[in-house]
Amino acid sequence: MSTTPVVSDAPGPGTGVSAPHPPAKLQLLELLAAIATAQWRDFAAAAARHGLTSTQAKALAQLDAPVPMRGLATLLVCDASNVTGIVDRLEARALVRREADPADRRVKNVVATEAGREIIRRVREEMQATHGALDTLDEEESAALCTLLERLRPAMEARAL
Repeated sequence: MSTTPVVSDAPGPGTGVSAPHPPAKLQLLELLAAIATAQWRDFAAAAARHGLTSTQAKALAQLDAPVPMRGLATLLVCDASNVTGIVDRLEARALVRREADPADRRVKNVVATEAGREIIRRVREEMQATHGALDTLDEEESAALCTLLERLRPAMEARAL
């Protein structure tokens, strides 16, 4: 039995030439997981430089508009009781505030302050590993990636709830 390695004429990754067979779902899942993990590590490191935990920064990142406390728990994939502590710590730094919901005064919404919006903007700006990886794509590749991610996002977010 021969142990000679099989050499393929198939193009390798990064050649810009499409492979003869589409990748298996498992390969796509592994690539998505690796990228998500690396992006999360980069996000957490940038957040830490601003004295935030990754969860606190993730909470701030969800606050483009007022979000009910229970809704924030859903977005953070944690128990509602945990959100109270997260919001308490962000509120102590004047990064968020609680407001009564105008439609139901029993509901408390979490709202990012100007300082909170600024700090999450800076965290995202300082994600050097992520920015560096994206900088390796040309304009056409960036546009294609954006189109694909926008196509995947609704299905992924709907299934996450």
